[in-house]
Order: sequence, then structure tokens, then C-alpha cells
Amino acid sequence: MLVFKFGGASVKDAAGVINLAKIVAAYQSEQLLIVVSAMGKTTNALEKLTEAYVNQSEDIELIFNEIKTYHYQIMSQLFEPDDAVYNDVANTFVEIDWMVEEEPHDDLDFIYDQIVSVGELVSTRIVAAYLNKVALNAKWLDVRGYIHTDNTYREGIVDWDKTRAQIAKDIPPVLQNNIVITQGFLGGTSENFTTTLGREGSDYTAAIFAACLGAQSVTTWKDVPGILNADPKFFTETLKFDNLSYTEAIEMTFYGAGVIHPKTIKPLQNAGIPLIVRSFTDMNAAGTTIGHQATAVFSKPVIILKHNQVMLSVSAKDHSFITEEHLSTVFKLFADRHVKINVMQVSALSFTVCFDYRDGQFEKLLITLQQTFNAKYNRDLSLLTLRHYKPEDLTSLTQGRKILLEQISRNTAQVVLSQ
Repeated sequence: MLVFKFGGASVKDAAGVINLAKIVAAYQSEQLLIVVSAMGKTTNALEKLTEAYVNQSEDIELIFNEIKTYHYQIMSQLFEPDDAVYNDVANTFVEIDWMVEEEPHDDLDFIYDQIVSVGELVSTRIVAAYLNKVALNAKWLDVRGYIHTDNTYREGIVDWDKTRAQIAKDIPPVLQNNIVITQGFLGGTSENFTTTLGREGSDYTAAIFAACLGAQSVTTWKDVPGILNADPKFFTETLKFDNLSYTEAIEMTFYGAGVIHPKTIKPLQNAGIPLIVRSFTDMNAAGTTIGHQATAVFSKPVIILKHNQVMLSVSAKDHSFITEEHLSTVFKLFADRHVKINVMQVSALSFTVCFDYRDGQFEKLLITLQQTFNAKYNRDLSLLTLRHYKPEDLTSLTQGRKILLEQISRNTAQVVLSQ
């Protein structure tokens, strides 16, 4: 059996849904499980709605109506007005209506997951209904009943034993006669609350299902021809890799390459399942294959650029040396706040880290750190990571920019740059 994953860009409009159906039709002789993300920029819009609800803004209804209108416009181009999918989608949106009528819950991450998850639930309702309309015999499944997590909202930790048992028991019989359509990015707790697996986590969802079902491969359909050495939005003359090893792909995702979610590779590597990245605009192109035997020739460096970074330096209040005890305390605080460190550096009197800025999360971390340490920070920075680079590559890419931190190892260079 095969696992496909379609991201938000692939279903951003009615034409995208129709194109998805054409791709699926070419594989209808296979057993298929398809993971679908929220449509277009819906997750961003739902994040905006979450913020408005938490702040009890007057814009709640306006933002929510824009989200609903966007989806109904897509549906109007795919279905007749009396199609049952309209009720399915309306009933899904009601989950948000119920929530915003109440006072905000104290746990902001809990609120985030309950609201933002609706994007995937709605998109998969629409995709499943359209596949059935064109006689592709799709079955919609709620992923929250299959991927079981703990209560770590926004970064749900998968209970692999429970998840594997549930998927292995229920999914294979359904695949005998149906194309399974389910949601990316989501999980469910033992109390039947929704969790999310981390931003852009739909790739990880596909990998979980593939590993639990022993899939032949996972194909993630993107708006790029495969994995490139750099983001074409920021760099010209990019190079596509035909093959990559699991190890190289893990390194690239760890440093922030956005084409694959960081947690995706490990379950596939453990199961020996290849990951194929292909273009949904050219379904006949080969794309990039990630696997055990894959090798790549790095004629150009891998360039990873992350914006919206914070560089934070902490030092002891009594001006003593930074010791292992200090570092242990700092790392525990970062772990408790679920903050991933992108680069770190230790000097005699300070410990400096760079990480993604997330509103609310950073402020709480800073307050906690300042109870024990002196802390200073810079925001709105960029982190440039180069792998398999030459010195002239680093010089060229940092020319005219102020470097706040630099770290160079055998294969990798990282520099924190001011905007």
C-alpha cells in the first residue's frame, strides 16, 4: 500500500482539489491512504482567530466568517448546492462556534489545538466528498481516533504502542475497498481532546501511518519539483537532489529545511520505507527519493535560512563562570517550555542560544529565566545554515550583513544575522 500526503498549497482552491483527484485516479489500483493538510493559508487564519479569541477581540466573528467564506467558495465550484458535504462542513465549523461562546481556557496551547485543528477536519471533508463525486470511493476517517498522544498541546507526543495497535487493527480492512482520507497534523488524547503534532506536522502524520501499516512508500506532493539545495523563494539557481540519504535529510530538517517536518524521517528510517517528494503540478516528474541507499553529490551547498529568530544570552547574577549546573538549569527551562534551540554557544560568563520566536512562549521563558539569571536578547534576526559549503559560499551569503554569532564545524556553518 501507498501513503500520500497533500499539503495546503495543493488544495488551496477548487482547481487544486480537482488536480489531487487526477493524481489519485492514476493510482486507484493501489491501496491508498491519503493525508491532507488545511487548505491554503487556513492554518494561519485560524491562528489569527485563536489570538483574537484569547484577547477577546471584536474581530472574532469577522475573521471566522472570512475562513468559512473561503471554504464555501471552493465548495461552490466542486458541488451542487444540496450536496451533503455542506452540512458536514457546517457541523465541523460549529466546534469553533461552541468554543468562542465560552470564556477562554487558561491553557493557551489547549485553545490553539482545539481551534486550529478544524482546518484539517474541513479540508478532508471536502476532499473525500469530491473523490466520491468522481467515483474514487473515498472513506473519511478522523485521525484523532488513531494517532494517540499525551496532553502536550501544540507538540503532542505520540503513544506509539497504542497508535500502532489501533491503526493495525482498523485500517487494513478499510483499505481493501476504499481510499482512506484523513487529517495531517492532528492527534487525540485519552480524554478525547485534540492535540497537534507541531507546525507543518502533516508529513509526520503520513510517516506514522506508513510505519504502522508497513507501507511501500510515502509520497509527499509539494509545490516544488523535489528537495532543493535552497528555498527558491529566497535564492535563484537552485539545484534539485534526485536522491538523499535518511541521515542527510534528518540533518537538513534539524537545521530548518521547511520541505519536510523534522520528525518525519526517523519512523520511516526505522521501517526502511522510502520518502518521495514530488511536484503536484507535474505528477510524471521523478522528484527526490530519500532512503537507505540514496546518495547525493553536493556541487552546491545546502542553504537553509530561518527568519523570526531570537538570540538570547544568559549569565549568572553573581558574575561567576557558566558551569554545567547552570547549563542543566537552562536546558530544563527550555525543555519545559518546549523551545527548540537552533544554535548554542558557551563562553566563560554567558550561554547564548538562538531559537524561533513564538508569541507568548518567549515572554514566559524570559520571565522564568530572569528569576535565576541575567538575560539579554535580540529579536527579528535570521539564522543562515550552510552544509557542504566552501569558504567563499559563506563569504558571499553574509556580505554586507552584521554577524552576531558564528559557529563552524566540519560540514556545517551557522551564522546569526541582523536584518
